[in-house]
Amino acid sequence: MTSNNNDKPLIASALRTIDIETGAIAALKARIDANFEKACELILNCQGRVVVTGMGKSGHIGKKIAATLASTGTPAMYVHPGEASHGDIGMITSADVVLALSNSGTTEEITSLLPVLKRKDIPMISITGEKNSELATAATVNIDGKVEEEACPLGLAPTSSTTAALVLGDALAMALLEARGFTRDDFAISHPGGNLGRRLLVKVKDLMHSGDEMPRVTESTSLTDALLEMSEKGFGLTTVVDESGQMRGVFTDGDLRRSLDAGKEIQKTSIKDVMSTDYKYISSNALAAEAAHLMQESNVYVLLVTNENNSIEGIIKMHDLLDANVV
Repeated sequence: MTSNNNDKPLIASALRTIDIETGAIAALKARIDANFEKACELILNCQGRVVVTGMGKSGHIGKKIAATLASTGTPAMYVHPGEASHGDIGMITSADVVLALSNSGTTEEITSLLPVLKRKDIPMISITGEKNSELATAATVNIDGKVEEEACPLGLAPTSSTTAALVLGDALAMALLEARGFTRDDFAISHPGGNLGRRLLVKVKDLMHSGDEMPRVTESTSLTDALLEMSEKGFGLTTVVDESGQMRGVFTDGDLRRSLDAGKEIQKTSIKDVMSTDYKYISSNALAAEAAHLMQESNVYVLLVTNENNSIEGIIKMHDLLDANVV
């Protein structure tokens, strides 16, 4: 015998909440109109920042909207309306645009700022649930965030209304992102500490080993001495150069196994007789993520690094990329 959700009141409540908020979000599509477009144009023409403000739960939503705007190409900050009326309004300049959130449109902490904002001739976008409210009518442009009902069964806790405001904030941010031609590289610059930032910002030259760290022997070096160089430097290979320092080849752990299988005597064999001239390399200006891809594709764990003149400049190994959290 199967049970329905009437037997599981917690699940039934959760599903009802989701249904109500889903409906509230769907209803927003009809509000994406000329006012929304005007709001975007105000922000695109703004020479300063978008200053987001809201009280209570709207304030929490406002902080998230400000953070999303700032990370997607629109300079933004959050100012608490209560603190603004006690001095922080000085943070807002005539070059800025204010984005004010209030479901009722009558939040006293915000409406008390209206005379000052008007005097400083600062344009304001409001997101309210009441389009005829004081805040909505005072704004340069109002975006209608009305919801039919809160998901709270008491009709008290801001739920559907804050979700709607958040979605409208995201809609603004994404419309602005596309209008500005904001790219993945731009996003990475705003997120240097994140995985995407590391993949799109860290270059091979930032992680490579060079100078004395480079394993290097000459063509006349014996296989024995080459093995000592490999062991000391710890890359599983050594580069082989001629007397003038020009790159001639590499000798790897794999070459060693092949040499021993062929019966080569390590004390008598010259490295030039067993080295490889076919090796994988990458530009020092390439992204570290490209080095990781090349290593995985070629099934190697070390790459030589070339400079702008195509001369060998360094060496990079998979562990360097792992340590830098590039892969």
